[in-house]
Amino acid sequence: MTGLWRKQDLPVLVIALIGIWLLPFIISTYTLTVLMVYGMLGLSLGLIWGFGGILCFGQAAFFGLGAYTYAIAAINTGESTAPMLLAIIVPAAFAALLGAMIFYGQLTDVYLGVITLVVTLILFRLMNSTAGPQYVIGNARLGGFNGIPGFHTLNIPGQPDRFIWGDGLYHVCAFALLIVFFFVTWLLRTSFGRIAVGIRENETRISLMGYDVRARKTILFSIGAAIAGLAGALFANWGEIVTPGLFSLGQSAEIIIWCIVGGLGTRFGPIIGAAGLAYLKFLLGQQAVIDNAIIMGLILVVFVLFLPKGVVPAVVSLWHSVFGRRAARRKTRQRRARTGWTPHA
Repeated sequence: MTGLWRKQDLPVLVIALIGIWLLPFIISTYTLTVLMVYGMLGLSLGLIWGFGGILCFGQAAFFGLGAYTYAIAAINTGESTAPMLLAIIVPAAFAALLGAMIFYGQLTDVYLGVITLVVTLILFRLMNSTAGPQYVIGNARLGGFNGIPGFHTLNIPGQPDRFIWGDGLYHVCAFALLIVFFFVTWLLRTSFGRIAVGIRENETRISLMGYDVRARKTILFSIGAAIAGLAGALFANWGEIVTPGLFSLGQSAEIIIWCIVGGLGTRFGPIIGAAGLAYLKFLLGQQAVIDNAIIMGLILVVFVLFLPKGVVPAVVSLWHSVFGRRAARRKTRQRRARTGWTPHA
């Protein structure tokens, strides 16, 4: 097919829909909801880092901004539709301003990583220092380290009294992840997406071809922030509270680990890495013998040493090496049968 929709998308869509239906029989929808949110957050960094070559250590900043924007707007509006839109727009606008300063300032990747990390830590300290009653936005008290509880959670658009929670919230998050996945897929098939991959491979060559690399990196950076903001808003609805911990250094590090373990430069890798490691962390949280941080660190070391490309590329390579050879041998036998050729003794 010549358009953005291709025939290989249909099996992915069917398998995803079957998975959305079957997973609640295996794992509780409460746990699945946050796994879907984390998958979306991992995909947001996977887009800008894996395909755009933009290593951002502050993806948690946009995640937290989305969550806080939703909570503050929900308290002031008493419904969820406008807050959900603002949770996407505010992080995207913030990333556009930050990205423009970084990319038009021609800062290297090292400085980009440092700046995004510092911005995240500044937001973390800022939100922790808003515990007094004077720190309010409209009717919403920021709450400092205690965060913001008690805001209006997700409801059916236009019907503030009809809330979406439990299984309904799981399905909203699952379908939101599915929509974001196909949006990223279609974006990468456009000329913008192909040029973004070209920038990752050789930024100088793309610049010499006449493309405005700085503008394109800023736009891609902003799109990744918008996806992270949407994930933050959905996380706020799941947890029904937002705290400065969303901006923590640990949260930023986990997102990077998800992408490395799942596989950079793939669409499925960050999702699988995020959901898999988050669920492992959930299981490990039920025991007190081993610290979760130690396990996460060991997993990262093992993957860097033995599977540097991540889970998804390794599985794909194994699939091609096994079934690709079988297909090649089958074609060889068919060709020999048609020509009547037989091997000599």
